[in-house]
Amino acid sequence: MDVTQIPFNKFIEITYSGTDEHVLELGFKDTMKNHLGTFHASAQFALAEACSGLSLQKNFPHLANSVVPVLRKSDTKFKKPALSGIQAKARITTETKKSFEEQFEKKGRATIAVPVEIIDQNGIVTMTGTYEWFVQRL
Repeated sequence: MDVTQIPFNKFIEITYSGTDEHVLELGFKDTMKNHLGTFHASAQFALAEACSGLSLQKNFPHLANSVVPVLRKSDTKFKKPALSGIQAKARITTETKKSFEEQFEKKGRATIAVPVEIIDQNGIVTMTGTYEWFVQRL
């Protein structure tokens, strides 16, 4: 599944970065602004959540079409206001990947925490978050 084509992600116009297929981005438009004129927290959250899902797809391609992933919880911290377009990048460590795969093989379901950073066009980290997914075999 193409995460940019999920109806909500498509609606807010999340796209792939031109530089990296693992990075998603969101343009800074009036519809993305909050009452202060900076990037709305919900828009940043949505971009990060989409990127965490993309990271699952890229790290576990063998599970495509055989599991149901559902976001279970998240922990986010907003660090600086974003005043330009933003990008999201997620990283799953080898240790986290191994632990998830072991749990999934034993039970047919597992959880995995995916850390994500949101960075503006000046390279400033505007938000960090961890998105915990519950993944269950169909």
